[in-house]
Amino acid sequence: MATSDKTKTRDAGKTKARILAAAKKEFAKHGLAGARVDEIAERAKANKRMIYHYFGSKEDLFQVVLEEAYLDIRTAEQKLDLDNMPAMDALEKLVRFTWAYYLKNPEFITLVNSENLHRARHLKKSKLIPEISAKFVGMMDELLDRGVREGTFRLGLDPTQVNITIAAIGYYYLTNRFTGSIVFDRDLTAPEALAARIEFNVETIKRLVAA
Repeated sequence: MATSDKTKTRDAGKTKARILAAAKKEFAKHGLAGARVDEIAERAKANKRMIYHYFGSKEDLFQVVLEEAYLDIRTAEQKLDLDNMPAMDALEKLVRFTWAYYLKNPEFITLVNSENLHRARHLKKSKLIPEISAKFVGMMDELLDRGVREGTFRLGLDPTQVNITIAAIGYYYLTNRFTGSIVFDRDLTAPEALAARIEFNVETIKRLVAA
């Protein structure tokens, strides 16, 4: 490849990355319906023509942003090295990671909320999501089997149900932390409240799986 071609490829990659980063913020803030391509272009220091050239449409761009969001968390989970520790310790590490990821990446939660409003019509078209999701469920399946062999986990646990529960006990708390603070007359966003919540999550999951 000629130097000029390499430069064009590199520049195109940087432009796409800027567009995706800008689109992630715009979609997370306003949802698919409220997001504006003009705003994404301005944030990305690109023009609308380039966005449509690279991604096709606003709907297609939203799908790519969703795929990238799921790929990011699934890739990070695979790097936790859970195979090289006792199953109960590995499970606790995963629970703590999930909570920390949600706190550090609030856009992930709002993007998922937005896609649920659309009944997952974009994820249904994705070829990537089933592949990375199968790996995640497989990882949990292996972890639960190892826990049974070690004598710390009970038999008959469904890896999908365990995954959903780990996500739910953090996801629900964070998506409802503002209304919950009013309903329960407690600041659910305070550092001490967040610290107490993750300890509760860990204990809950451990009790759920314990032999």
